[in-house]
Amino acid sequence: MTTANGERVLIALGGNAMTGPDGSATPDAQRRAVKAAVEPVADLVAGGAQIVLTHGNGPQVGNLLIKNQLAASVVPPVPLDWCGAQTQATIGVLLLNALDRALAARGAARPVAVVATRTLVDAADPGFTAPAKPVGRYFPIEAAEQGRAHGEIWRSFGAKGWRRVVASPEPREIIDAPAVDALLAAGFIVVAAGGGGVPVVRADGGFRGVEAVIDKDLAAQLLARHVSATTMVIATNVEYAMTGYGTPDERPIRRTTPARMRAYAAEGEFAGGSMGPKVEAVVRFVEEGGKRAAITSLEHIGDAADGKAGTVIEL
Repeated sequence: MTTANGERVLIALGGNAMTGPDGSATPDAQRRAVKAAVEPVADLVAGGAQIVLTHGNGPQVGNLLIKNQLAASVVPPVPLDWCGAQTQATIGVLLLNALDRALAARGAARPVAVVATRTLVDAADPGFTAPAKPVGRYFPIEAAEQGRAHGEIWRSFGAKGWRRVVASPEPREIIDAPAVDALLAAGFIVVAAGGGGVPVVRADGGFRGVEAVIDKDLAAQLLARHVSATTMVIATNVEYAMTGYGTPDERPIRRTTPARMRAYAAEGEFAGGSMGPKVEAVVRFVEEGGKRAAITSLEHIGDAADGKAGTVIEL
């Protein structure tokens, strides 16, 4: 490990870091997954890095939406921004406990804090006009009609069934980034902007939560820039971004530049719902002044932070 002492590294843990290998999101599966995910993070801390963690929350929010659906005739469904806030706290506590243990085992105890984080979006974002981001599971039409009765928007996906769709607006500002910055300066490891942050708009002289899902990787790069991180690592379920993914011509992308990654994206190399936002996030981070960004698998986080593993983007 050669990460410089005091260097700020933002690590974005993908949804696979929060669930079992089969995608299960039972409490025990989540505890085991988080325990494994924090091991390379603890190694970086022991090496002297300042760490900001963000994480996905898709499966957890999906579970809450199912509970909303099943209990809708008994208790009113809670809005989607509430679901995001609840999962920030739940996953945050899992990460706190796992990091405490991992750091103690290395003789590198540090204080850890979770910041309930709001992300500002524009109320005029076109995503609100035509919501298109599917959330939750597929349901029969009867469930869709029940959801519509509560003001939700649902779309048919043919034989698979119906799913709720919501806006996915562009993140504009991490409102609580100053709290993250202050905690980092005080020596804390900070968990923040989980699930992209709780989406809010400006209203009545303050902020109001909205029914939306923010891309967690785009929010992560925004937070990384707000707190002057030098390095950003997106941890996912593959070691590299690929060209020709899923074809006989599949090739890993190793060390490259923002311009080259944008050219690959323009050629259609990255799927919009999976690798595309990750690539956009790391490219933006480096273009806006970050030293290095990387996309890699969980077990290679430490080496990726040093530019020695995964798809590494530098100017």
